[in-house]
Amino acid sequence: MEFDVVVLTDHRYVAPKEKTPYIQNVLQEDQLVLEALQSQGLNVVRKAWDDPDFDWSNTKYALFRTTWDYFDRYAEFSLWLEKASKQTQFINSKDLIYWNIDKHYLQDLSNAGVSIPKTVFAEKNSEITLANAIAKAKSEYGFTADTYILKPCVSGAARHTYKIGKDEVNNYESIFKELVGNEAMMLQEFQGNIVSEGEISMMVFNGEFTHAVLKIAKPGDFRVQDDFGGTVHDYEPSQEQIAFAKSVVHAAPEMPIYARVDIFKDNDGNWALAELEIFEPELWFRLNQSAAHTMATAIKNKFFA
Repeated sequence: MEFDVVVLTDHRYVAPKEKTPYIQNVLQEDQLVLEALQSQGLNVVRKAWDDPDFDWSNTKYALFRTTWDYFDRYAEFSLWLEKASKQTQFINSKDLIYWNIDKHYLQDLSNAGVSIPKTVFAEKNSEITLANAIAKAKSEYGFTADTYILKPCVSGAARHTYKIGKDEVNNYESIFKELVGNEAMMLQEFQGNIVSEGEISMMVFNGEFTHAVLKIAKPGDFRVQDDFGGTVHDYEPSQEQIAFAKSVVHAAPEMPIYARVDIFKDNDGNWALAELEIFEPELWFRLNQSAAHTMATAIKNKFFA
């Protein structure tokens, strides 16, 4: 049987025996996407990306939705991604996904005029120490804060993400060395407004803004992800914020069919991009079910017109 679209998920969410609130949200989100695509007359199925029995040449397009184990299995996932890309096409495109998986893309967007946090990259197997990276950040990139965020260039769910104060640098040197020995890392100024005001996630489909949420870290934490106790709230953005989000997606190498633009007010009081998520972002369709139809319509018009 040939499918128009396969909605991709994580094997843990295919037929879960335990249905926690988190898993219930995953199932609801994916179901909304399936129903929206089916309402466009498309033949759709939902599969784990690592399903050993599925023939990927039997689908025209694969849509990444809840493949949230990929960063823990990145070597395996990368091999599958390359193989599957020769058998089907991806939504968003393969080139866009490869560009977005690695947070070096932030530098590309910065070069295109998008405001991002001050960032220094430490490449894999670099000999630089954390102290030297911070010194470089201050002398060459204008860091003024005394607290820093260290995280991998390929990551999700705040994996290997550390908040480091100026008096704690020595304590993290061995961790930094081990991390850089395995993967590229990035060092950014700690952004206090993300803790005090939260981070805004704005959903944009084929350039059209649909809805937004405000993510707030739990008291005493700096991570807004719900994995760490963060909370999500409905949010009505200003026209300025919507325009900023649209400018970000227009600065991408090609217009993504779906995107989540995470923005915050930086240490200088300006709107800045935390992340542009165009691979497998959570899109909170459960808070705005019509947005799933906006995405499905964009897919139908672009690929099946």
